[in-house]
Amino acid sequence: MRADSFALVLIAALAVAGCTASRQAPVEERGGSRAAKSAPKPESRPSSAAPSAAVPAGSYLVKKGDTLYSIALEHGADYRDVAQWNRLEDPAKIQIGQVLRVSVPDQKLTEVGPPRIIGRIESRPLGDTPQKTPAAAPRPEPKAAASSAEFIWPVKGKVLARFAEPRSKGIDIDGRPGDPVVAAAAGRVTYTGTGIPGLGKLVVIRHESGFITVYAHNRAIVVKEQQAVGRGQKIAELGNTDSDRPKLHFQIRKGAAAVDPLKYLPTL
Repeated sequence: MRADSFALVLIAALAVAGCTASRQAPVEERGGSRAAKSAPKPESRPSSAAPSAAVPAGSYLVKKGDTLYSIALEHGADYRDVAQWNRLEDPAKIQIGQVLRVSVPDQKLTEVGPPRIIGRIESRPLGDTPQKTPAAAPRPEPKAAASSAEFIWPVKGKVLARFAEPRSKGIDIDGRPGDPVVAAAAGRVTYTGTGIPGLGKLVVIRHESGFITVYAHNRAIVVKEQQAVGRGQKIAELGNTDSDRPKLHFQIRKGAAAVDPLKYLPTL
C-alpha cells in the first residue's frame, strides 16, 4: 500500500509540473512576439524628421512667378541694389529656391542702401531718450506729414477699386487712353519696364521722404530710370497694358509696406 501511494504521489507531481511548463510556454512566445512587433518602431523614427532650412533674416526665398523687380519692390529696395548684394550679373537670371539678400548688408549700412534705411538711422536719438531731445523732434516730421500736403493725384478720374491688402496693394483710377500720368511727388525714377507680371508698363519712383510710388498699366512711358522728376511732371500715358480696361493702378509704399493711397491723397 505504501508503494502504491508513493507511486500515485509521484505521478501527480509529474502531472502538475507538466501543466506548469505547458502554461509558461505561451508567455515566452507572447513575449517574443511583442519584441518582434516593437522592433521596427525605432527604424521608422529617423525617416520622419527632416529639418527644413530657415531663410535668414533680410533674405528671401525665390518662388514661382517672382522676378528680381517684383522682389525688390515688395521689399522696398532698388533692383540694382538687390542685384549688387547678390552679385547678379543678369537680373533676369534668378531661380526658384534661390535665397536672395533683400536688405543692405550690415557692413555697408553707412555706404549704400535705400534712403529709407539711412533716414531711419539719422532720425534715431543718440544717447538721450526721445523726451530729452526736443530739438530732434522736427526731423521725422516730413515723413510723418507725407499726406495731402506732399502727394497729388497722378491722374484725375473715378476710383474703380480701393486698397485691400493683400489682394490689392493700391487703387485703380479710371481714365482715357493717353491721359497724362504725373508724378505724385518729387523723386527719382528707379524702374521703368514690364518686369512685374500683371502690372504692364510700369514706373516706380522713390521719394526723399522714404516713400515709393508705383504707376502701372501705362500705354507709354516718357521718363527714364535714374531720372529726377518733379511733382506733377508727366511720366507716362494712361493705358491698359496687362489690364481689361484703361486705368491707372497706383500704389504708395512706405518702404516695403503698401499703404492706402486714399489716406495720403488730397480729397477731390
